[in-house]
Amino acid sequence: MKKPNLSFWQIWNLSFGFLGVQIGYSLQNGNTSRILSALGADTEHLGFFWLAAPLAGLLVQPIVGLSSDKTWTRLGRRVPFILGGAIVSALAMFFMPNAEYFAYLFAPLFFGASMLLFMDTSFNVTMQPFRALVGDMVNDDQRNLGYSVQSFLINTGAVLGSLLPFLLTWIGVSNVPGEGEKVASSVIWSFYLGGGVLLITVLWTSFSTKEYPPKEYELYNNVTEEEKSETGFWSLLLNIPLTMWRLAIVQFFSWFALFLMWVYTTNGIAENVWNVAEGDVRSAAYNAAGNWTGVIFAFYSFFAAVYSMLIPRIAKLIGRKATYRWSLIFGGISLISMVYITNQYQLIAAMVGVGVAWAAILAMPYTILSASLPASKMGVYMGLFNATITIPQICAGLLGGLMLSAFGGSSVMMLGAAGVSMVLAGLSVAFVVEQKHNND
Repeated sequence: MKKPNLSFWQIWNLSFGFLGVQIGYSLQNGNTSRILSALGADTEHLGFFWLAAPLAGLLVQPIVGLSSDKTWTRLGRRVPFILGGAIVSALAMFFMPNAEYFAYLFAPLFFGASMLLFMDTSFNVTMQPFRALVGDMVNDDQRNLGYSVQSFLINTGAVLGSLLPFLLTWIGVSNVPGEGEKVASSVIWSFYLGGGVLLITVLWTSFSTKEYPPKEYELYNNVTEEEKSETGFWSLLLNIPLTMWRLAIVQFFSWFALFLMWVYTTNGIAENVWNVAEGDVRSAAYNAAGNWTGVIFAFYSFFAAVYSMLIPRIAKLIGRKATYRWSLIFGGISLISMVYITNQYQLIAAMVGVGVAWAAILAMPYTILSASLPASKMGVYMGLFNATITIPQICAGLLGGLMLSAFGGSSVMMLGAAGVSMVLAGLSVAFVVEQKHNND
């Protein structure tokens, strides 16, 4: 029995909470290096602090996926995890930029890093069920649309989150730490606003989405008794679809590149555009570079939001794999170009390609993968698939310091390395095999 078509607004509501989650996630991506540097972290050690995020995802998402596959409550299967993760995320966002005020409990850098760990762990608790929720609810005909709408909302949230410090500075909030302070007020208030919006949007999805009850879900997805019984960890690993293994190759190079970009963009453009000396993290020039990082991240998210709505048509015209391949290659070339850019406004042009790649990364692997997964294991396999995101980031975090030393301490060269990795990701799409599981 085929799942019914959903209206556009039903599909919209499925992912609306991801808008707020991504506002928070973008604030984290754009400002973590800035906050930790202000709290005393060395540039060469930033990658180690960022390891908290992928390590949390590696451990949490498979557990959440397996648990949500077996859960049914009055709120549904995935929604309890989405809502619970959002509440913890918001609390961590309120505390992290205020780490210096908890010095009587812990060293500010330690407290800030701990809040980063809590924040990213709870983001992971929230994000994984959102991926599985779309796979649960849409049929194969609407799969491209479902994940493209999710990509659009993610990138719209990223635009808002990335711009918040810049906009608050524009309306008069201080962008330089006050006397005796470490973190600028523009960053602190951005985290307050982001956490509030995160809670509101997740509540919207939680109470506007009605998941299929277990019996109806099994009927729509052709879940067999044999599939329901195969829940052992080793059984799950042995039955991972070939599509998932091949996508893991692409994911490795994609997320290795993204991790380097997120960690080193602020210091890279401070070095290349503002000519800031290493370690000068309290200067107006460094904080201007930090704000501009948010602006260009907002631009790549804006371009990604626009491109994400074109993906269904492009994929229908040239195929999912070709769309995925050329999007990643375009993004890689754009990252490499940042090595040669010394004008802050020219960086916006480079963000076109980065946005195209980001939209494809958010939509295409999940579109391809979800079609190959058994519905009864959608959550756990989506959780296991998250290892293809976290492991490359862990590798990038461990290798980042060595790479930076090899480049003579030049953060902008790390952006060039990210570009090369993204091009390799695009070329690796050739190995992906598309399969289809009989869920409808």
